[in-house]
Amino acid sequence: MRIIPALIALSVIAAPAAAFPAVGDKAPAVAGTDITGKTRTLKQVAGRKGTVLMFFRSASWCPFCKAQLIAMNDKAADGLAQRGYALVGLSYDSFEVLAKFAAERKVNWPLLSDPQSKVIDGWQLRDPAYPLGNKAYGVPLASVYVIDRKGIIRARLMEANYRVRPQPEAVLAAVDALGQ
Repeated sequence: MRIIPALIALSVIAAPAAAFPAVGDKAPAVAGTDITGKTRTLKQVAGRKGTVLMFFRSASWCPFCKAQLIAMNDKAADGLAQRGYALVGLSYDSFEVLAKFAAERKVNWPLLSDPQSKVIDGWQLRDPAYPLGNKAYGVPLASVYVIDRKGIIRARLMEANYRVRPQPEAVLAAVDALGQ
């Protein structure tokens, strides 16, 4: 049986779902600072077949993000690499925060810092629930995108509730469904 990844309706989001990059779209630009302080683009960190790009809120203060990062590290990163995809995480955290988390949790895949939320805004994923001045201002909506080597979005996994995240098994199933 072939599993097709589903997009869960984003009913709590003010912007219409069509505003987010969709399956079949060219992926918006991605450039962020890695844990060494070096700027990296999506093309530079991509795997042989593409990239699984995970937008997360914070590796510093968000327990749901930390749990998702740990689960992806433990249950998906190696499997994605075996399938030819690089797992990449992106948040508004500083690269120092990401470096600390990566060292503590032995994360060996790229975590990219977008402290001004430029990439997050380019993808139209800034969470509108947090106003300027709130510590969460600039965080992305938790989402995972599968992007092929040509830069085309092949799958998108999102949840309406920030406490619920696409699980490693669902991400692996989305990649497997592509049949590449």
